[in-house]
Amino acid sequence: MSLRSLARLVPRNVSRLSAPVAQRPLTALCQSGRFQQPWRIASRPSYAAFSTSRIAWAQEGEVDQELSAKFESELQLEQDMSDSDELPPNIKDFVENSPFQLHDTPGQEEVVLTRTFGDEKIRITFTTADLNALDQDADPYGEDKALMDEDGGDLSDDGQSGGAQSKGTINQGRSKGGNFNVAPEDSVAPADRPELEDDESPASDEDQEPSFPARVNITIEKPGAKGAIQVESIAQDGMIMIENVYYFPKAELADAKTAEQDWARRLMYTGPPYGNLDQDLQILLERYLDERGINTALALWVPEYIDFKEQREYLNWLSEMKSFVDA
Repeated sequence: MSLRSLARLVPRNVSRLSAPVAQRPLTALCQSGRFQQPWRIASRPSYAAFSTSRIAWAQEGEVDQELSAKFESELQLEQDMSDSDELPPNIKDFVENSPFQLHDTPGQEEVVLTRTFGDEKIRITFTTADLNALDQDADPYGEDKALMDEDGGDLSDDGQSGGAQSKGTINQGRSKGGNFNVAPEDSVAPADRPELEDDESPASDEDQEPSFPARVNITIEKPGAKGAIQVESIAQDGMIMIENVYYFPKAELADAKTAEQDWARRLMYTGPPYGNLDQDLQILLERYLDERGINTALALWVPEYIDFKEQREYLNWLSEMKSFVDA
């Protein structure tokens, strides 16, 4: 090839190489293989790398079967301890023979009794929450006993405390510490000691553990614009103990169901503290309730029915919880 031919070819090749580059847009360059990978890497968002295990996304947890089995065992245990789902005889007898009608909705804590007395409408309510709120393990004398042990609980050499002497000790002798020494004859059973026959008698029904206090709210309405009275009381050990007596000129205020009614109720003067009333007036109010069937029979029945209902609701709760876990 001559030098002239070479000189002609060089400008053509240079122009051929430079022309496409100058004419191609920037997007074409970005789509080329040389720029595509770095561009995508630079525009790719960065996220923290999390590791998801199979257990976290499993359809059934590991504890489900164990929890369901525990609910089943508790349910079976409670059913074995319960006699039946039917009302006990003493509760059933009151329901069948009393003038009150029982309204008990399963799954709800509140129980309602209703009746009419002349032109009056009487409504009695109580709840199982009183039983659930009790602390069965609480010892009201625990602190007093501890203080007694700190102040004067030291025992003498014979192991007999001075405060442990009882009536009718046979042989006694004062020790150096001021306590009494009790002779072996004092270990005779009280029933075999004639001097204690009058004091030591077999335990009767009155000596049994007292029932728990159950709050009983009583509402008595009269037709027309005569209003209503509401009595807050406690049913325990066969007694209805009145705590407060309120009067409302409008019957709907006795059972306020709206915020406006509740506010109007709070602003009203509904009566003095019950304990400030004259003693004769208190007695007459108790007789007033007794005539309407709010008496000893009701006071004995309410705690028993609360205990029965709470057990039945607990069994239902166990069953529903097991069904939910198994679903």
